[in-house]
Amino acid sequence: MEIRVLFILSLVVLLQEFVLFGQGRVKHNELISPSKLEMFVDELRDMPTINGFDIVDGSPVSKSLHIGMFHKKWKFHRDLPPTPVFAYGLSRKTATVPGPTIEALHGINTHITWKNYLPSKHILPWDPTIPTAIPRTKKGIPTVVHLHGGVDEPESDGHSTSWFTAEFKERGPSWTKKTYHYNNLQHPGTLWYHDHAMGLTRVNILAGLSGAYIIRQPQVEMSLGLPYDEFERPLVVFDRSFRTDGSIFMNSTGNNPSIHPEWQPEYFGDAIVVNGKAWPYMIVRRRKYRFRIINSSNARFFRFYFSDGRGLGFVHIGSDSAYHDKPVLLKKILLAPSEIADVVVDFSKSKSDSIVLSNDSPYPYPSGDPVNDANSKVMKFIIKPDPDLDKSKIPRELIKYPSPNPSSTSVTRYIALYEYTSSTDEPTHLFINAKPFEAPVTETPKVGATEIWNVINLTEDNHPLHIHLGLFVALEQTELVNLDEFKQCMTKTNDAIKCRVDKYARGKKIDVPEHEKGWKNVYKMMPGHVTKILVRFSYIHSNESYHFDATAEPGYAYHCHILDHEDNVMMRPLKFIN
Repeated sequence: MEIRVLFILSLVVLLQEFVLFGQGRVKHNELISPSKLEMFVDELRDMPTINGFDIVDGSPVSKSLHIGMFHKKWKFHRDLPPTPVFAYGLSRKTATVPGPTIEALHGINTHITWKNYLPSKHILPWDPTIPTAIPRTKKGIPTVVHLHGGVDEPESDGHSTSWFTAEFKERGPSWTKKTYHYNNLQHPGTLWYHDHAMGLTRVNILAGLSGAYIIRQPQVEMSLGLPYDEFERPLVVFDRSFRTDGSIFMNSTGNNPSIHPEWQPEYFGDAIVVNGKAWPYMIVRRRKYRFRIINSSNARFFRFYFSDGRGLGFVHIGSDSAYHDKPVLLKKILLAPSEIADVVVDFSKSKSDSIVLSNDSPYPYPSGDPVNDANSKVMKFIIKPDPDLDKSKIPRELIKYPSPNPSSTSVTRYIALYEYTSSTDEPTHLFINAKPFEAPVTETPKVGATEIWNVINLTEDNHPLHIHLGLFVALEQTELVNLDEFKQCMTKTNDAIKCRVDKYARGKKIDVPEHEKGWKNVYKMMPGHVTKILVRFSYIHSNESYHFDATAEPGYAYHCHILDHEDNVMMRPLKFIN
């Protein structure tokens, strides 16, 4: 009898392990400790480049591309099994994480047909209780591509409800066309493309769907003399956690499982990935290099610095998609999710033969946990010993755009950021102006207008606010005094004027850092502060109106770029009028 009972108990244990194995929860498929993965053993990848133009008879002409989204396996680390991912590329074989760098030329049209070859089911947990793109048949993974920083027609902006599944079998309510048109008429700079499907942005990007996009204007940029060709690299940086089988780990239990079974307010991973490799190394010469650093993390802020560089720093030449008028020397750079830093590093100034690019930003930012040994390291640079002939330079003047003029603004808006919590004080959702995304549009700027937006952050998090189509300049940040009293009024009325915001916006003023005073498309909205920004809805280099109909459907959006916040649902529509 005892033997029989033991046999039955053994069968039960085996059955439980089998079930847990299917859920990825058994011991040999558990979360891998970052300490098990040696740092700096994989060389930094130079991501493949796709030209968004052709050359005919010596002159650049428009080009059409077909870029797919593929399910494949990717090797993030020498000692980690291949990881199932979603990847952009011209074919499944050549698809990469991040995707290929697309290089466009100013004024030359690029047409891209984004094709979805993804399977019927997602590789990561997603939560249907938040506003989410769900196909009618419940089959297929909705995707849509947003060119972040692009000044493009609304039909090609990658609206969250313009999603589509494989072979365009199912399409979102605002879907318009298969082929997107990027006219590349804006100023030169660094952009990036990524998934933007409603309620799935965080998991689709986490699975691998992002990549760099560069607009070049040789007749303007070549005279600057900055490093180029092999001495210029995009660095797409993000954080991930992995299981021992190589798969991406994402906690499948929400903070409020009775409300949202799987949604969590922020995703953080301990492995820091650069250009598809965890803690890579790069061999460099003793000379200047240009790095276009893109933070494509879900929620992690990075504060980059050289921990053992003996005085080595960054020459900051551009933010997001625009150059500065003058370079700025920095020892540290704080980048929120989706922010871009265009920098030059002169390795000839290093007295070491190797240096580590490090990070000391708490997570969540600004009042979260301090970094640990794993997420405090980003990558290593191994510097060749011999001096190098370097003809590149860092000019005293870069590119000067027309200065913003606050007196020319036509409209002043108040944009309030809210977070709502459960009885256990865990976040349940986040709104802008206390409204869900599907509520009627309230921001309707005129095409060509310049506006003042006062962004009131009533939460404890720093929210990187991204405005589609428009670019803006941060003017000032002012601390809110008697914050609880003001929040109580705002929660009740959601009206900054009636709540006398001027009475409360009287605290300490925070100067905008010198390297963030130029044109941006993302800015860090400090908790408990009012951030005043000047927003322009025209080309910043010429002040001309757009070469397309910005009033067309489906319009645009603005949102927090912490992806987990955006999905639930700190995002509002933006529609233009003439």
